[in-house]
Amino acid sequence: MELLAQNFVPVMFTGLLLFLLAGFPVAFSLAATGLFFGLIGMELELFPPNLFQALPLRVFGIMQNDTLLAIPFFTLMGIILERSRMAEDLLETVGQVFGPLRGGVGVAVVLVGALLAATTGVVAASVISMGLIAMPIMLRYGYNRTIATGTITASGTLAQALPPSLVLIVLADQLGRSVGDMYAGALVPGLLLVGLYLLFIAAVAIVRPKWVPALPPEARIYVEPSGASGHVSLVTLLVLCGAAGYAWSQMHEAIMNPFLGRELPAPGDEVFIMSLTVSAFLALGLALFNRLFRLGLLSRLCERVTFVLIPPLVLIFLVLGTIFLGVATPTEGGAMGALGALIMAGARRTLSFSLLKQALENTTKLAIFVMFILIGSTVFSFTFNAADGHVWVEHLFDKLPGGQLGFLLVVNFLVFVLGMFIDFFEIAFIVIPLLAPVAEKLDIDLIWFGIILAMNLQTSFLTPPFGFALFYLRSVAAREDYDDAVTGKRIPAVTTTQIYKGSIAFIILQVIMVAVIVFNPTIVTGNLEAAVKVDDAAVTDMLRNMPSLDEAAEEAAEEEEGEEGAMPEPPALEQNADDPMKALQNSLKKN
Repeated sequence: MELLAQNFVPVMFTGLLLFLLAGFPVAFSLAATGLFFGLIGMELELFPPNLFQALPLRVFGIMQNDTLLAIPFFTLMGIILERSRMAEDLLETVGQVFGPLRGGVGVAVVLVGALLAATTGVVAASVISMGLIAMPIMLRYGYNRTIATGTITASGTLAQALPPSLVLIVLADQLGRSVGDMYAGALVPGLLLVGLYLLFIAAVAIVRPKWVPALPPEARIYVEPSGASGHVSLVTLLVLCGAAGYAWSQMHEAIMNPFLGRELPAPGDEVFIMSLTVSAFLALGLALFNRLFRLGLLSRLCERVTFVLIPPLVLIFLVLGTIFLGVATPTEGGAMGALGALIMAGARRTLSFSLLKQALENTTKLAIFVMFILIGSTVFSFTFNAADGHVWVEHLFDKLPGGQLGFLLVVNFLVFVLGMFIDFFEIAFIVIPLLAPVAEKLDIDLIWFGIILAMNLQTSFLTPPFGFALFYLRSVAAREDYDDAVTGKRIPAVTTTQIYKGSIAFIILQVIMVAVIVFNPTIVTGNLEAAVKVDDAAVTDMLRNMPSLDEAAEEAAEEEEGEEGAMPEPPALEQNADDPMKALQNSLKKN
């Protein structure tokens, strides 16, 4: 019993592993471990007998957490957009835009993956959608299989890092930081990762052009009657809307600061999102005007791109824009996004009762899944912290060489390995609460820490042999040879080895991105509003010059007397310790 009492925390961890290995669901394993070892701790007199009396309040606090409401809202938004065939239209349209170029379909997959990440926010939905739609097209026209599979799985995992990611919501909640700040910090790293993917595909197109062939002329369906591709009209509209967005970026502060009552310069991510919103609205307005009055100024391709691409972009920009502007909380932004998704699905005539029922059922399942894991992790951490487990975790890391860098390297390796075996929800609810206090003691910015972990979790989704994104693609990729419906050619099956090999290059790219964020934190923190630094001497002078309670009462009485005539004098306040302001002033003077 004495040995158990001295090693209570590591034994508790071992008990959790045994529960998990026995096949119990994670939520129930966490709760069972916390309750079981809590009772053992009471018997060992490590805890008071009334240890769990505060637990119901913790559970009710979880249920009352408004931040977590953003999870079902964004999930509902993503499921409705995914089930309304938006992914198919996006891939077809963007593929037609870039198809004439070598690697064009790969570029389309990356861009659509980023769009799906910003709308669905779920890795499984993105990977499965693009695996069903893009994989047959890439195989049909001779894409290298490792490039094709790697591009699809890597683009699908962008849902981990790009706002409005569910991962970022959960990380913000567990780290005790604002979801809006987490979104703002993740925006630039996420876009840089998309750019890194595009550069890789461009490099492959230059070095190995046969691996990423262009679409043949017969596969281009939005051509003009004259035979023109329509790209000139599209580029013209893009330049015009880009100029409008740039003009807005120059006027943004002058317009928005008075509206918001703000004196500080506007954050860069806010300016970027609002400029893109203005450009998107202008493109949609011009396309509607052209179609309504049958002007014929835009090509078929240009119109198709505008009507397919702009509505989801506008929805994304409005949701993120209102959050970055501070007009809406992430929960309110998620509710607005879900409503916008319903409106878009209705406008596309794809909204039906069965679709709505499926979306609500899946959203409810995911929300309940998250809540049960969070309640289970709360029970576990309740007992763990009561046994000073957080001190034990700190002692595990305080001897590491390298300070912040050494801690980040070890944590990233730990999360990378765990991400191969368990879902990010479990990592966020079990591991992050243990690591966050240590990171804060090491003076690590928790927003920066959260973005590093989100990028790391995205990397682990691709890692063989247990990467979840690889399993998602394996579930929809062809397991047997088949005859292509368009060309009639015999297409060989996609092997698991090809899927694993395809992920390696993108894992390297993501590790590079994680390293860039670790060694250059301003990529994340540069988009956040700087915390107001208070000068201690100025605060001391302010407190010394503040009137005490009796002086304030006399001034108030004089003002009332001047307005309403003579008033009886208020009783004088005793100048003793009962006056908290006076006591504070006296203590400051003594110091």
